[in-house]
Order: sequence, then structure tokens, then C-alpha cells
Amino acid sequence: MADFKPTPIEEIGQIRNTLKKGYQSGKTKPLEFRRNQLIQLGYMMKDNAQRFKEALASDLGRPHQETEFLETNAILGEVKYAIDNLKNWTKPEKLPFMFNWFAMRPTVRKEPKGTVMIISPFNFPVVLLIGPLCGALAAGCTVLLKPSELAPAFAALVAELVPKYLDPDVVQVVNGAVPETTKLLEFHWDHILYTGSGRVARIVLTAAAKNLTPVTTELGGKSPVFIDPNSDLRLAARRIMWGKATNSGQTCVAPDYILIPRDAQDKFVEELKAVYAEFYPTPIKESPDYARMVSVQHAKRAEDLIKQSKGTVVIGGETDVEKKFVAVTILKDVKFDDVLMSEYDSFPESHVFRLLIANSSELFAPILPIVPVQDVDEAIAYVNDHDHPLALYVFSQDDKYKAKVFDNTQSGACLANELLVHIGTPGLPFGGVGPSGSGATTGKFNFDTFTHLRSTLDSPGWVDKIALGVRFPPYTQDKSNWLAKMQKVDLPPRPGDKQGSRWPLWLVLAVVGAASSLLMRNGYLSGLIRG
Repeated sequence: MADFKPTPIEEIGQIRNTLKKGYQSGKTKPLEFRRNQLIQLGYMMKDNAQRFKEALASDLGRPHQETEFLETNAILGEVKYAIDNLKNWTKPEKLPFMFNWFAMRPTVRKEPKGTVMIISPFNFPVVLLIGPLCGALAAGCTVLLKPSELAPAFAALVAELVPKYLDPDVVQVVNGAVPETTKLLEFHWDHILYTGSGRVARIVLTAAAKNLTPVTTELGGKSPVFIDPNSDLRLAARRIMWGKATNSGQTCVAPDYILIPRDAQDKFVEELKAVYAEFYPTPIKESPDYARMVSVQHAKRAEDLIKQSKGTVVIGGETDVEKKFVAVTILKDVKFDDVLMSEYDSFPESHVFRLLIANSSELFAPILPIVPVQDVDEAIAYVNDHDHPLALYVFSQDDKYKAKVFDNTQSGACLANELLVHIGTPGLPFGGVGPSGSGATTGKFNFDTFTHLRSTLDSPGWVDKIALGVRFPPYTQDKSNWLAKMQKVDLPPRPGDKQGSRWPLWLVLAVVGAASSLLMRNGYLSGLIRG
């Protein structure tokens, strides 16, 4: 296992300059170079898959199978997807035909933004660090990677492997904590991707604003689960239990609380108990299939939350802070004003956990409150009165029920009868809305994040002779009339007005010209003229 070593602060400036010079050299522009770097990235993950699983087992106590399903296998698919689509993604896009502009060949070029920085969290570092790196390499950027110090084994492994597989002029790693990150934020970057808490996001965005650096953020939030009482409750229980237990609840899109009609709560609790016994037939603390909290401090915070809640524990509740263990804990009869629903306000102003979580009420722990409601309307009203979540889940087989929830709420993603797996679905954007984040990642959206869309025209001289010469002084009424005809816009009828049809001038001229040409070619028009 590689040792975690913070990067000397005095070296950070030179690392950034190396990347800047690497980009300015132009070596990242050719597609073949980008493709080769993506291939190398793929083999970095494939050759060292076991080491990545061991690193995350060390950092999080995470079972290897969870890492395979949600991280290492998924990221190999992401890299292959980028390799296969690189040519199409980077191809300039020509605009649809427009009579006034076609001669200038309006085109959108896909160009790299430049030298970018990716700051990732501890909980899913492969997907949230290597995934964006894949998009940045495809875009042709040079990249500074800043892994979380809370996952030291992973961070050390990345620092060891990156220079062995990738061009050091193109990708560099800086390890460390607050001092190193603070130093990094002093420099100008062409784009920053930050995944983490809202409190730190404010620091990142404030620093970026000084250099007018664009920032993409993924910030989590409280992801609700709506339960239709007429749905398949066993299916819902299995998937929700898996989604909450995965990575010991330390997932930005983990189900954060359940909204269910009061008269269906106890029946659903019984289904959860049955699934819990199925998943963990031996005491969960002894199970090799259950992860741990990332630190003693995080375990203590979770323990405090369980103790402070007024809900009734129906599953779990056991903790061992020193061993970073917190069992999957489900509580029923939780009220809207419970500590589990408004965590930030539950700690004194000086409390360390208040400082850690700041303006976020995300649990980020294997704790799941069940909040009984009158009906789906009350559930929707509650969700809409709070910050838009990163994900929203609905369990129902009724299309009208699902549509009602989706159509009347806002969230980064909305899933029916499933949890978590959307972040690994090729082609779907992963991102938040409002306080849960801005921008999107995964697949082509990673590429788009680090790509500048550059407008281009190439206007021939003859357009001034037949059309646009009227733009030049001296200005006259005739020129003004011609411009008005060229740039005329026919809006649709006003609501309530009768639908009319009118052909644009250019189309009338084109039809008349084509008809005249055809008649002349066949001798009809010339015969009429002679006659």
C-alpha cells in the first residue's frame, strides 16, 4: 500500500506551471494524442483494479464487490465510451441551413478550455475523480487532480500511478488537506470541477470568482423517497435498503428520508425488517458486506444524530465509534422538525459538526428516517419548501403517481423504482440544480464540461455585392428597406388569432427563380416572349 504524502506547498506553483506549459505546447490538441492518453487511463484502472479495491477497503472498509459494481467496472465503461465517441464529440458542428447566413458557413468548434482542476471527495473517488479526468483528457485539457485526504490510501495510489501511465505535462496530482487546497485556489484555472459540501463550495466559488474561473459543482443534498402505498413494497424495501447500506450511507445520492402515508408505514417497516434479515443474517458488525464510516469523527456525528432523534428506532441503532461502525439504522414516526430532517440547526453554533456540515442537512450516514404524511400532496409540498435535492426517488407502478411527483418537483435526477445506478448510466447527465449543484458530469457531459464551444464564420467577399453591402454607410432609406426585408421575422399568430400562412421573401424568390429557369430551359418562356 502506497504511503500518503502531502505535496510540498512550495512545489504547487511549479506543478501548475508545468501543466500550463503542457497545454500551451499544443500537444493535447491532436485526437490521436488524446485517444492514447485515454487508452493509458483505461489500462491504469484495469491493471490496478485489485489495488484500487484494496485502497478503498482500507479507507472505507468497503466490500470489493461494491467497488467493482459502482466504481472500477463503471469507470472502465466510461473510458471505453469516451474512446469510442471521441471523434464524434470533437467534430465541429455546422448550423442548419439559414438563407441569410449559409454563405458564411457558421460552425461551432469544440476546443479545450485549457488547464483545469478536479477536486474530488472521499466517498466515490474513482467515479468522481477518474471519471471527470476521462472527460478532460478527451476534451484536450491538462489536468490537476486533487483527491480527498480523507481517503489517503486511494489518494496515495493515484499519486503513484498517474505518472507511470499518463503524460506528466498533461496530468499531475496534488495531495494534502486545507493548506494545499488553499494554495491551489490562489492560481488561475480555466475550469474547476468541485464535488463535496456546500460549505467548501462557497470557499471554492469565492476563490474562483477572483480569477473569473468557471466552476462546476456537485453538492448533494437530502434526496427524498416517495412511496406509493399501492406499489410493490418488497421491491421498494430491497432497493432502498441496498441504496442506504451501500458505502455505509456515504453516498451523495443515497436515499435520505422516506415519505409514506401514515397508514402504510408499519407495513413497509415489516418489509424493511425482512430485507435487513436477508441481507445481514449474522450481526451486521461482523458482516464482510458492510462498509465503515470514513473517520471516527463522522461515526461520532452519526451516533449523536441517532441519539438526538425523536423517532423510534425499528432497525439497527448500534454504533462503535472507535471502530468507525454505525449500523444501518431506520427510524419511524420521524417528524418534519426532527434533528434528522434539519441536522444543521441541531448543533450549537460552536459545535465542530456544525462547522463540518454548514448549510447542508444531508445525513451522509447509514441513517434513514421514515416520515409519515397524509398523502402525496403533503409530501410534494414538503419537498418543494426545501432545497432542490440531487436525486429524487419514487416507488410506484402507477404512471399517474410517478408523473405527479416528477411534474411537480425539482431535483438533479428523478428515478422511478431504482436508486443510485443513474450515475453509471451512459448518456445520462449527473448533476444537481440550485443548492445541490450546477453543471453535469459523466460520459459526454464530462467532455462538455471541459470544452469551449467556439463560434466561427468565414464570409466570402461576394455576399456584400448581392446582400450585405447595404450595411455600410452612407445609410439610406433604400438600404434600410432592404435590410428590413432580409431580416424580417414572422412570429406565430397571437393566441386566439386565426392561423395565416405567408411565405418568406427569400422562398418566394427562390421558387420564382427555379420556375423561370425550368421554363427557359424548355423553351416555353422564350417562345412566349417572342410571341
